[in-house]
Amino acid sequence: MIDLKEIRNKIFTKNNLYCLCVILLIFFLDRYTKLLILNNFNENSYYLNDFLNLNLIWNIGIGFGFLSTESGLLYNFITFVIAVVLLVLFYFLLSSEILDKIIYAVIIGGALGNFYDRLFFKAVPDFIDLHYNNFHWFTFNVADIFISIGILFIIVKSFFVKN
Repeated sequence: MIDLKEIRNKIFTKNNLYCLCVILLIFFLDRYTKLLILNNFNENSYYLNDFLNLNLIWNIGIGFGFLSTESGLLYNFITFVIAVVLLVLFYFLLSSEILDKIIYAVIIGGALGNFYDRLFFKAVPDFIDLHYNNFHWFTFNVADIFISIGILFIIVKSFFVKN
């Protein structure tokens, strides 16, 4: 028989609540930066320095514009897959040790920011344009930074920690 009290005690631990705070902090930081850009940005690119511009681009694909499509069916399928991945990441967070919990929280916080945009705007606003001379990296946002940091930590950890 399922013991709901035991399940509740496993979910609502101090470490999980800290991770929830990390998720919410990253999500709201991402929302704040996107709202700043959306509310104060006209269609021009803003030159900040020799390496950084602000340039609003609406991304209808996934990371770096991959799988961009005008097909509503494919867009909805990709959004569904992202929702499933988020649920799996939440499960991993709940069943992991503290270091992994933090890493998953960082990824989830960023992913939730972009998922929110997919649901409410049908696209993700990307606006950070890193460049050197004529070479421009993919335009990205704050959520993408945290997703990338989390994935980088997973990769680095895999080289140094054996399970």
